[in-house]
Order: sequence, then C-alpha cells, then structure tokens
Amino acid sequence: MNRKLFALLIYTTLFLNGCLNYYQETTVKTDGSGNMFVHYWMKNTNSQDSLFVKQVGIFNPDSIKGEFASKYVKIDKIEVYADSSDTTIHAKVEFTFQHLDSLNNTKAFKEANFSIKNGAAGQKIFSQFIPPVATGFGVDAASFSVTYVYYLPGDIITHNAQEISKNRLTWRYKLSEIGMGKTITATYRPFKLKETPVWIYTLAFAVLVIVIIFLFRKNKS
Repeated sequence: MNRKLFALLIYTTLFLNGCLNYYQETTVKTDGSGNMFVHYWMKNTNSQDSLFVKQVGIFNPDSIKGEFASKYVKIDKIEVYADSSDTTIHAKVEFTFQHLDSLNNTKAFKEANFSIKNGAAGQKIFSQFIPPVATGFGVDAASFSVTYVYYLPGDIITHNAQEISKNRLTWRYKLSEIGMGKTITATYRPFKLKETPVWIYTLAFAVLVIVIIFLFRKNKS
C-alpha cells in the first residue's frame, strides 16, 4: 500500500471515529540493533465502523506487513483482533531490526528520522521524530494518545521524556500536544561490553602449562 494512502486512511479513521491510540516499545542494544513492539487500536462501535475498518486496511495483516517490511527488518508477529469488552479493534506488530536508523527505510517510519549519533566523548544521542497528525472534522484531540517507550543501552545523561526509570524512558502525548511534530531524544553513555572474566584467562593459562609439561615429559621419556 502506498504510504501516503496508508497515512490518509489512518487520518480518515481518526476523523470518523475520533480515536486511534498508538503504543511503541523499543529496545536498543549496544550495537544499534534491537526489537520493537507496536500496538494501535480504536473504537469499533457499529457495523458501519467494522466495514470501514476492513476497507481501509490498517487492521489488515498483509497491509501491515507491507508497511513494516524491509530487508533490515525481521517481522516476528502480526496480530489483529477485536475486543468485545470495550468494542475496540487492535493491531500488534513485533519485529527485530539490524540498526535503529534502518527503520527509516520502512514505509511506516519513513518520516520518523530515527537516529543514533555520536555526542560528546563516550556519549550517544538518540532521537525519533513524531510527525504531525491531521485534525479536524470533530476529532477530539484529547481522546487520541501516543506512547513511546525506549530501553536505551546505557546510562541516561539528558532526555526530554516524561518518565524515566534507569535506562527506560517514556514519552506520552495527546494529539493536541503533537502540533507540528515532536522530537523525542536522549543522550546516554553506552554500557561497556561484557569483558571476559579474569578466571577464564587464568584457567586457559593453567591448561596451557599442563599441556606443555605433559609434552615435555613425553619427549624426555
């Protein structure tokens, strides 16, 4: 599906239903690779809504796969379901990526500008752009929300998140707060890669000494 059409369909869904919520949880590893979980949902209160949802495709597994597909991405799971308890319809996507900025090659994130750049000595700067969402036609801006959760591979130095717990950062916005777009960002000092324990070197050296002694004695005999 053409990305502009896909975006238009999402906006149209917003106009007619007044609420499309979005949740994104991302874990980034030290080498820049990682995994992401995306979950979005909306009210689906009557048969007309159901027919419209089927037609627009944002809750169609094949359409969803096309939006997140890339040679740098491995899609692990796509799930679409209706929840009768609150008359909502949901879509969930789970995938892994080779590097965070490789997500810019997907249709769904073409405008997200994912980035991890070098900062001051020993620091990295993460950022993602949240593009503006169309409004109008009676959309209740307060009923639309987006949530972004990031687990970054380091000690957080600065950030513009609303919540932080160690290396877990959370950003939450209502439609009215996004305006012309938001950039979420954080500077962190990467965790050091796990070093080989000293005892392994000691053990290896001991084994080497034993082998040398054994060979020496064998040659003498």
